[in-house]
Order: sequence, then C-alpha cells, then structure tokens
Amino acid sequence: MLKLSETSVAVPDLAGPIRIDSSDDAKLSIAEMADTFGVTLRALRFYEEKGLLNPERRGARRHYGPRDVGRMRVILQAKRVGLTLTEIREVISLVEGKQARETQLKALREICARQDEILKEQQAQIVEQVDEMTGVLDALDNLIKSGAKA
Repeated sequence: MLKLSETSVAVPDLAGPIRIDSSDDAKLSIAEMADTFGVTLRALRFYEEKGLLNPERRGARRHYGPRDVGRMRVILQAKRVGLTLTEIREVISLVEGKQARETQLKALREICARQDEILKEQQAQIVEQVDEMTGVLDALDNLIKSGAKA
C-alpha cells in the first residue's frame, strides 16, 4: 500500500482553481475574514477597491463567500512571492478562467518563472550590498581600533 505522501501532490494556492462549494452558504464578516487571514480590515477594503475581492454588500456590511476566501488565499501567496497587483489580477483571471487546465498551469508557470528571475537578481544585488557593507564596517572598525581622528 502506498503512503498518502507518496501519491499526493501539493498544489500551491496560485495554481487554484478557486473552489466554490455551492452547498456552503456560510459568509464571513469583514472582521472574521481579517482574523482568518491575519490581515487588517484596511487591507480587505484595499483588495476590494482594486477589484480583487467582491464581497456581498448588505447595507454597509461586507459578507465574504467561498469565492472571496479562495481569492484571498491566492492573493496572499502571490503577495508573499512578490507579484504585483496587476500580476495578481492576472493570476486570479487565469485560475477562474475557462481555459484548459494545462493552459492555465503553463501561463501560471510563466508568471512564476519571471518572478523567480526577478527574485534571483534581487538576491544577487543584496549579496553584493551585504559584502560592500561588511567592507565598510571592517574599515570603520579598523579606524576605531587604530584611534584615527576624523
């Protein structure tokens, strides 16, 4: 018998699809949504303003359904890897789109590969900056130890 870990594949939130359970009519208030995801109310309003979330409105109250919960998972993972709002919107469009799953995954992989290149470039720049700063600190330490006057 195979172990579950050998047969299952971890699916990143970015790869969706954003599942909607039509039998689940539960809605989260804005406070519950914020608590669930560890974000501020302001962040949720910002994502709504940018068109990334679309809660049901009852008067001044917002109610988040399963689609918004799924979208929020995608938004947060995309944000963690450094995608822009435009790219996040593109990811949501892809995972909610009608294209074949393979087409969706290839497009998502391209977005992620571009971001991976950007992050690796940033990492190299940070390594250079750290090396430069280490040299500056070493030089300052040597000046301090030698009693050099400014």
